[in-house]
Amino acid sequence: MTPTPMPKTFPAVIAAVLLLASLRPVAAADSPDAKAAKPDFQKENAAWRQDRDKGLRSENGWLTLVGLYWLDEGENKIGSDAGNKVIFPEGKAPAVAGTLVRHGKEVQLNPAPGAAFTVDGKPVTAPLAVQADAQGKPTMLHLGSVSFFVIERGDKVGIRMKDSQSPALAAFRGLDYFPLQPAWRVEARFEPYTPAKKIPIANVLGQIADEDSPGAVVFDWQGKTYRMDALKGDDKDGLFLIFADQTNGKDSYGAGRFLDTDPPQGGKVVVDFNTAYNPPCAFTAFATCPLPPAQNRLAVRVEAGEKKYGEGHAH
Repeated sequence: MTPTPMPKTFPAVIAAVLLLASLRPVAAADSPDAKAAKPDFQKENAAWRQDRDKGLRSENGWLTLVGLYWLDEGENKIGSDAGNKVIFPEGKAPAVAGTLVRHGKEVQLNPAPGAAFTVDGKPVTAPLAVQADAQGKPTMLHLGSVSFFVIERGDKVGIRMKDSQSPALAAFRGLDYFPLQPAWRVEARFEPYTPAKKIPIANVLGQIADEDSPGAVVFDWQGKTYRMDALKGDDKDGLFLIFADQTNGKDSYGAGRFLDTDPPQGGKVVVDFNTAYNPPCAFTAFATCPLPPAQNRLAVRVEAGEKKYGEGHAH
């Protein structure tokens, strides 16, 4: 078989390609290690949204809240009867299941005979001192699908109640988001406060508490500079931001949104507004959310992250 003759120009083309390849510098981003280290923005955000959805759908998520009751000093009756101080969902408890006795910030559960309260899977048949959330891990009490615990908010002591079979959880159909915006993943300067600066943070109850701010984040957007005071985050050395912007009310939750960051490094911190999320009060009337301080109210539309939850949106 006679081989097909090679065009006379072919060796010259090959030589040119090889020459260009030899002259082209190999960028660090082209190396396999660099590609592996470079975060995939879309995949990273998709994983974050999945975790967010999973958290809201969990049996302990904010959508399971069914009650918030502030205790009086002394005896507080609990049960499904509407005349009680702490009212369980209908059919989820005896009419009177016992009492919660408050003395200052100390609370004791006195179960009624036959009321099947449990703590850590063990039945509660005698008076039990109940630890509040402000004292560390709260005592989690269960009665069927209902769980409840004591919370302290300033001088108020109350009961937060959840139901793993709540109507709000059953009706949840997911969240709406602004289109993914890589430009809203900004590298901000971190300006530490040494020592930590006390800033007043109000909550939806009208209470004000001085919280420690480890520093401020400062970033530029379309030729303007914006600054926000950060609080300590849940993750080690990460930051927690409570902010408002000009999408609030119509496109995003009216009282602002939350945002978490990784720890600052080298005076910088990545603030990814695509991971801005609604506070619990966007989903339930039984939460006690902090509100953005005045210095964290941004005079710009942050069209990134979670949208308003409710009418006209996924729910």
